[in-house]
Amino acid sequence: MLEAAKGGLVLLAGCGLLALIHYNVQAVAETMVEHFHLNPASRYPRIFLHAADAVTDARLWWLAGGAALYAGLRFIEAYGLWHRRPWAEWLAVVSGGIYIPIEIYELTHHVSWPKLVMLIGNLIIVAYLISVLLQNRRGQKEKE
Repeated sequence: MLEAAKGGLVLLAGCGLLALIHYNVQAVAETMVEHFHLNPASRYPRIFLHAADAVTDARLWWLAGGAALYAGLRFIEAYGLWHRRPWAEWLAVVSGGIYIPIEIYELTHHVSWPKLVMLIGNLIIVAYLISVLLQNRRGQKEKE
């Protein structure tokens, strides 16, 4: 259910991106900053406004397409896990482990507690998933 929920959330975000096509994204971003009473000169709102300035319709299409692919992968994984398919368990290991190199790369540039906690948490989850898969595999071999 968690994988399906992640897929649904990303699919909604992708639809939200498509809704911004042919709009002035910079104006929408400025309205959001004003609505939340943020100082546009401070760091994060400035980064947000700068990113919004670089948005084009083509980039929105690419981001929405990427969101659709990611959501599709999550839905496939959710289906497989729901129906207890062995390939889905391996897909879960791969999809969890794919973030580990990115997290390590981020830590090499700037060490912070949140990044370190994310890496350790992800390593624990992936190691647990692998151990469960290997135990299930041994159990199936013993039955044969």
